[in-house]
Amino acid sequence: MKTATLEKKTHSSKATLQTSIGMPFEQLAAKLCISRSTLQRRKAAGRLSPDESDKVLRFARLLEHATDVFGDVDKGRAWLKHPQYGLGGAVPLDYAETEIGAREVDNLLGRIDYGVYS
Repeated sequence: MKTATLEKKTHSSKATLQTSIGMPFEQLAAKLCISRSTLQRRKAAGRLSPDESDKVLRFARLLEHATDVFGDVDKGRAWLKHPQYGLGGAVPLDYAETEIGAREVDNLLGRIDYGVYS
C-alpha cells in the first residue's frame, strides 16, 4: 500500500474509530496506550506515528470484524467491550492491546462466525 494511501486511511480510521467504538476520547487514548495529550496533539496534526497507526488500524479492523460477525455495529461494539469466555474472561479491547492479542480476538470472532465458540 502506498504511504499516502496508508496515511489517509489511518487518519480516517482515527477520526471514525472514536465515533464507531462509542468510547470517550480519554478511554480510547488509554486503550491505545497513548497519553490523552499525545493523542490530542496527533489528532490536531492529523498524523500518528507508525506504532500509533498500527494500534488505531488494529482496533478498527477488530470493530469491522465484530460488526460483520454480529451483523450490527452496536452488537459488535458491545461484544468488544465486555468480558468474553473464549478469552478467559478478558475484555477483547483490552486483550487486543498487542498484535498477538488482537489475533486471538480475531480468531475467536472467526470461531463464533463458524459456530465453534469456545
